[in-house]
Amino acid sequence: MVEGHRIVDCIGLYCPVPVLNTRQEMDKLAIGQILEVWTDDPAAEEDMKAWAKRSGQRILETEKTGEGMRFLIKKQK
Repeated sequence: MVEGHRIVDCIGLYCPVPVLNTRQEMDKLAIGQILEVWTDDPAAEEDMKAWAKRSGQRILETEKTGEGMRFLIKKQK
């Protein structure tokens, strides 16, 4: 299992907070590093896909868990 260089815990936070927190943490990473995001927002899967496409980042993995969802996002630029 791949792990992120940084982890963002957005459990209990709802749209648009998970995407905003993800963007802020992504700004702290170097190109090529991976951000691990945890969220239980039902809209997160579509929101994260749209944000990644707009911002030029790459979602490496999306996993549904008992707590919600886990995303691994690679900083591309």
